[in-house]
Amino acid sequence: MVTYKYHGGHDNCSMAGTTTISLRTATKELLRKLGSKGQTYDEVIRDLIERASIQELDTRWNRILEEEEFIPLDEL
Repeated sequence: MVTYKYHGGHDNCSMAGTTTISLRTATKELLRKLGSKGQTYDEVIRDLIERASIQELDTRWNRILEEEEFIPLDEL
């Protein structure tokens, strides 16, 4: 396992707000492939987290729509 230091150089993060995480080299390469040119690893990871959060909400909303009973506003 290799340790890489990541920092969000494009969103005004100071070095005091950074940390070091350990990743397998293959994982680092996957992150690199997911990112765009000039994008930091921090930005790639944040994008993945945001997408996962949106997917989680979408799944929850779809479950509610399928399982819950709704009353039209004009019937209230």
